[in-house]
Amino acid sequence: MKAIMVMFDTLRRTMMPCFQPEDQKVPMPNFQRLISHSAVFDHHYVCSMPCIPARRELHTGRANFLHRSWGPLEPFDDSMPELLKKAGIHTHLSTDHHHYFADGGATYHPRYSTWEGFRGQVGDAWVGKCGADESGFAPVMLNPEHQPEKLQAMRKPMGWQNLSNRTRRKGEAEYSQTLTFDGGISFIKNNLDEDRWFVQIECFDPHEPFDAPEEFLKPWFHEDFTYDWPPYAAVEESQEMIDQMRRKYYALAQFCDKSLGRILDLMDEFSLWKDTMLIVNTDHGFLLGEHDWWGKNFMPDYEEISHIPLFIWDPRCGVKGEHRMALSQNIDLAPTILQYFGVPIPEDMRGKPLKNTIESDVPVRKYGIFGIHGGPVNITDGRYVYMRAVRTPEARVWEYTLMPAHMKNMFGAEELQETELEPPLAFTKGCPVMKIPVKTGYGRKLAHDALFDLRNDPGQERPMHDEEKERELENALTALFLENDAPDYVYRRFGLDYIPGKREEAVHETDL
Repeated sequence: MKAIMVMFDTLRRTMMPCFQPEDQKVPMPNFQRLISHSAVFDHHYVCSMPCIPARRELHTGRANFLHRSWGPLEPFDDSMPELLKKAGIHTHLSTDHHHYFADGGATYHPRYSTWEGFRGQVGDAWVGKCGADESGFAPVMLNPEHQPEKLQAMRKPMGWQNLSNRTRRKGEAEYSQTLTFDGGISFIKNNLDEDRWFVQIECFDPHEPFDAPEEFLKPWFHEDFTYDWPPYAAVEESQEMIDQMRRKYYALAQFCDKSLGRILDLMDEFSLWKDTMLIVNTDHGFLLGEHDWWGKNFMPDYEEISHIPLFIWDPRCGVKGEHRMALSQNIDLAPTILQYFGVPIPEDMRGKPLKNTIESDVPVRKYGIFGIHGGPVNITDGRYVYMRAVRTPEARVWEYTLMPAHMKNMFGAEELQETELEPPLAFTKGCPVMKIPVKTGYGRKLAHDALFDLRNDPGQERPMHDEEKERELENALTALFLENDAPDYVYRRFGLDYIPGKREEAVHETDL
C-alpha cells in the first residue's frame, strides 16, 4: 500500500469548482478531475491555526490551540510520519514551506525517513543583500520600472528578503512550487516498484504573497498590477484594489491547479489509483476583503478561513465523485493514514479515521472546535457556528511546552522569568511541562458571542439569537474542552462551568 498527500497552504474552499460562487468561476480543471475521482468532504474544518499549529495536528491528531501557540513538535508528541517510519513504512517530505526550517518548526521534517526542502518562499532567509532594510518596508514590485509614487496604495509591509529571493527565479521551472512537485514526483517514480511508502508533497502556495508565473497572470491583467501581498488588517482599499488582489490570488491558485495535474497524470500513467491513497488538503483559508478584512490572524474565524477543502481517494473503498456530509477536521488525517497502513492509532489522538466516512458517509463527530491560541473559540455542528468571545480578556494566557520557541526565534530569557513547572498533562506521557505566561499574542477580535446558521446565512452576514442552540453548543464546547484536556484556566477564560479534577465524571455531550 502507498499514500500520497498533496498539501497546499491557504487554499480557499471557494476556489474548488464545486464550491465556487456563481460570480467567480475561475477555471480549475485539475481540481475538477480530482473531484470526479475522490470523496469530497463538504463539511471539513480546521482545528488549530495558523500554519505550524495546523501541522502539529497533522502529526499528532489532537488539538494544539488549547495549550500551545506556534511551536515545534514536543518530545511527548505522537508523530504520524514517525510512527509510520518505525513500522517500516518509508515516509518522505518534499516541501518549500520555509517555516519548517526556522526555530518554531525545526522538529517536524526530521520525523520523516527522508526529506528535501526548496528555498525562497516569503521571508525565507535565503538570498543575502548587504545593506538591505531589514525593517521589512520595501514594496514588492514585479516590474522594477514602476514609479515609487504608485506604490503607496497597498499598506502591507513587504520585505527586502522576499524581493531578494525572487531574483533567483528565471521562470516557472525555478519557482519553489515547481521544484517541490519535481521532488515529490521524483520520489514516486523512483519507488514505483516498492510498497509501503508515504510521500507528502507540500507547497506554501497559494499563501501570500500571490507571486505567480507570467503564464498565470496574463489572463487576468492587461498590464502588470504591482501589489500581490495583502495586509493582515481591516480593509481600507478601494473595490478596484480588492478585485485586483483577488485576481492575483486566482492566478496563483491556478498555478497550484497545474501542479496538482502533474500528480493526477502520474496516477493515471502508472495506474496508481489501484493501490495508492491520495489526499489533497490545506491548513486554513484566507479573507480577500470579505467581512471587511484581509488575512487570517486577527479577525473572527469566518467560514472563508475555517471551512476548508478536503479530497480523499481510498483504493480500498473505490469511492469517487461523491460528496460526504459528515463533519470532519484536520485532526482526522493522522489516524486516517495510520489506519490505512495498519499502524495502531495512539490513545492520545482525538481525531478519527475517515475510512467509513469515505465509504458510506458514517459520521465521526457531532461537533468540532477550532481557533487560535489565546483568541476566541469556535464550535460547529456543520450547520451552525458559534463563536465564543473571551470573558476575561485581561487574564493571563499560558503556553504549556518543553520546546519554548516562536516562529523564527527561541523564547527570550525575559519571557521565561515567570516559568512554572506544571505536573504532567493527560497527553504528555508522564512528562511535566513548562507553564509560561504569554507576553504577546494574535489578539483575535471578537467583541461578543455570535451564532450563525450557515444553511440560511452561508456568508455569515446575519448573527442570530437562539438561546436553546447557544446553550447546546456551550455545553458541547465544555465537553470538548474536557475531551481535549484543556487547562483549567481556559474554562474560566470563556466563562464555562467546570470543577477541576472532575474530568472522569464529565458527561461527554459530543458522543454520536
